[in-house]
Amino acid sequence: MDKEKFYITTPIYYPSANFHIGHCYCTVAADSIARYKRERGFDVRFLTGTDEHGQKIQRKAEAEGVTPKEYVDKIVENAKELWKSLDISYDDFIRTTDERHVKTVQKIFKKLYDHGDIYKSEYEGLYCTPCESFWTQTQAQDGKCPDCGRDLELVKEESYFLKLSKYQDRLLEYIESHDEFMKPGIRKNEMINNFIKPGLQDLCVSRTTFDWGIPVTFDEKHVVNVWADALSNYISALGCYSENDELFKKYWPADLHLVGKEIFRFHTIIWPIMLMALDIPLPKQVFGHGWLVINGSKISKSLGNYADPRDYINKYGLDAVRYYLLHEVQFGQDGNFSEELLATKSNSDLANDLGNLVSRTVAMVEKYFAGTIPSSKEDDEYSINLKQTIKDSISNLEQKMDALDISNALNCLWEIIRRTNKYIDEEMPWAIAKDESQKEKLKMVMYNLIESIRIISVLLKPFLPATSKKIWEQIGIQEGAITTWESSKEFGLIQVGTKVQKGQNLFDRIDLSIFKEEAPKEKKLEKKKENNKNEDNKEQEKIGLISIDEFSKISLKAAKVLEVEKVEGADKLLKIQIDLGSEKRTIVSGIAKYYSKEDLIGKNIVVCTNLKPVKLRGIESNGMLLAAGEDPNVKLLMLDDSILPGTSIH
Repeated sequence: MDKEKFYITTPIYYPSANFHIGHCYCTVAADSIARYKRERGFDVRFLTGTDEHGQKIQRKAEAEGVTPKEYVDKIVENAKELWKSLDISYDDFIRTTDERHVKTVQKIFKKLYDHGDIYKSEYEGLYCTPCESFWTQTQAQDGKCPDCGRDLELVKEESYFLKLSKYQDRLLEYIESHDEFMKPGIRKNEMINNFIKPGLQDLCVSRTTFDWGIPVTFDEKHVVNVWADALSNYISALGCYSENDELFKKYWPADLHLVGKEIFRFHTIIWPIMLMALDIPLPKQVFGHGWLVINGSKISKSLGNYADPRDYINKYGLDAVRYYLLHEVQFGQDGNFSEELLATKSNSDLANDLGNLVSRTVAMVEKYFAGTIPSSKEDDEYSINLKQTIKDSISNLEQKMDALDISNALNCLWEIIRRTNKYIDEEMPWAIAKDESQKEKLKMVMYNLIESIRIISVLLKPFLPATSKKIWEQIGIQEGAITTWESSKEFGLIQVGTKVQKGQNLFDRIDLSIFKEEAPKEKKLEKKKENNKNEDNKEQEKIGLISIDEFSKISLKAAKVLEVEKVEGADKLLKIQIDLGSEKRTIVSGIAKYYSKEDLIGKNIVVCTNLKPVKLRGIESNGMLLAAGEDPNVKLLMLDDSILPGTSIH
């Protein structure tokens, strides 16, 4: 039986010597989705590439005294090297200068013209060269590009136009009858209300004022405009309209186009209309992700916040960078990149939670059983609970990944990692080892730990593939039958007698003091004198201001209240069980005076999730509810029911 097909694409990127971490975000996310689908048994094809035509490239080439092709050839390899450094598992890399692409675009343009969907006229209007976008006076009332804020140029030239207006009603009907076509919903609403319903204007799809583009075969003073050119890569890469179109027949329609929100409208308006006019099925889904910014600003050299992504990889390690991009940014929303938070999360989640789990487990097998995995013939309450957590978390992880909720999928995986660490604390193998009569129990504990680590390593593969392989080396297994995705759902597959071998730490701890800038001694003395003179300044120093990096460490999430009960002997306290999407938690809160059980159950609230646990009246409380007001008018922050548990609050 043939495997189910899955065709996933990223945008084709403008070739640049200055790719930044924001460019990597979409591609790393696409890679994790592609790897996950392969693990689930899909026949995956993953496409990326470079968009190499247009006026801005011609101008840059002229400035350097080279041809446009020489210019792009020189820097396209930079993109390939960057994707290699990030371990991107693409199946095809297309360049819009590839002959296969050029021929397909020319055939598409001619077919659209022959069908009467393209006509010649004259264009006069506003144009943004960096964004390769046309704008009306209404859309750009201040003469600035609505996307990038740069000055627009007034352009007047003979052009061919694509009849977007002809397909407006058909496109709207399609969007409204195919709920999965545009995601997330906020972008769908924006396209419908801001672009389609106000009325689509026909699109200029050729240029004559420059010649770096694909020539129109029947009118060679025209070159195909960049969006009609670039968008076609998704089918030209499959051999559409070529002598060998087997890949096109096999993989089209695409299952998922991943694009940045700034180019979402091109992929959900222009591209679908082109396909409708060509009588080609539309992609199943276009997902518009948010931007990755640094301290609230887009990444650029002019702002001084640019760094080559390979600098971060060399400094912190590949999988630390991948983990940050996949876990710390809620997919579909804007996210903040913080080097300090990357290092902090690497220490806490990777070095402490995962690395320490593997390291101490392998060390105990070496110490107690000479490095040989023992047999296990019994189970206890803790072991049964551990196995159930693994089973439930795998199911939740799959649901999250199928919904493209990568961040919370990783939370499901970390629930297994943290539960396995807790299992060590519950069983205390170091104490059991002192009692010879507990030998069988010690065998059980060590086997369960190694087997849990095997399952964790399998689930890590889509996200941190290099780390999975390092774990296999330490627990003595090779890629094969017990490292498949389905094998993670069966506990007990690692063979008794397998030899483990403690290796290097999976993740070294990062010295966070590098982020603490100490003021020079003279400035400290100066500050002290100022404070002695001014009590107000001293008080302000006590209160303090925090940076965006410090604020970004606070994890606020939506949670649904599941159960509520009063804490015995404490009139003010309620014990509240919440659902965070990937896990359930208990929080003890002093709100009994303001809310009853009936008031709270089923409500969506806001919770701080990364506070250190505390014990109140013997109950461990993991988090804090957010509320406003003073006694007697205290109100919890409530959210709309459409906000799913686990959604990050930004």
